[in-house]
Amino acid sequence: MLKVAVIGGLGRMGRETIKAVSKESGMEITAIVDRMNIGESLEEAGKTIKIYEKTADVKDICDVFIDFTGPDSVKKNAFEIIAYGKKLIIGATGVLENDIAEIREAAEKSGASVMIIPNFAIGAVLMMQFSKLAAKYMNEAEIIEYHHPGKLDAPSGTAIKTAELIKSVKAERAAMQGKELLEGARGAEIGDINIHSVRLNGYVASQEVIFGGLGQVLTIRHDSINRESFMPGVILSLKKINEIRGLVYGLENIL
Repeated sequence: MLKVAVIGGLGRMGRETIKAVSKESGMEITAIVDRMNIGESLEEAGKTIKIYEKTADVKDICDVFIDFTGPDSVKKNAFEIIAYGKKLIIGATGVLENDIAEIREAAEKSGASVMIIPNFAIGAVLMMQFSKLAAKYMNEAEIIEYHHPGKLDAPSGTAIKTAELIKSVKAERAAMQGKELLEGARGAEIGDINIHSVRLNGYVASQEVIFGGLGQVLTIRHDSINRESFMPGVILSLKKINEIRGLVYGLENIL
């Protein structure tokens, strides 16, 4: 039985994960780590799951942690969990490249099993891979990502990873003309790829990648209608975590 602790378990993704894992044979939620309601319990599928304050409080009652907190706490949590000798899946987005490098170094040095998954939706992974393919032939690319107003980071981890994948294969774009009359109008930049973040009620998680070429435009888009769309990827990651050593970045590497 794989024993799972959810960090940020009272958030939207955390609660959906608790529901999904509770339905799976061969795994169970043994603890929630959250800043809210410490010492209380959550009832799910006839089981009482206690809420704890710190990862250290639950390290002896779980095999794997799955982290749905924010970018400010991910690195600290990761170093703690690696030191415990426990497995870790990071589902929080907005993890920066230098933080990923530090977590990778710690995981490889200790032989830990760590995944960083910017997006658990299989359709989103396909969108990123199709974008990487398109980028070999069309070197003008911009990304627009849409999320609910409660999302803590901008741009999203999915947008950042998409831009990195595109940048790794495409030719350099011609220099843009003109100037911003309002700062930020052209969005953030990764290399010569502009990223625009929309935060509006009504969205869960959507992204479109727009490629421009001579007389043509190609748009590749993915929409998550609800958070259930992420659960097959969450369950797959939990099932695969025992097979890896070091750090795996991106769901596409375990599909």
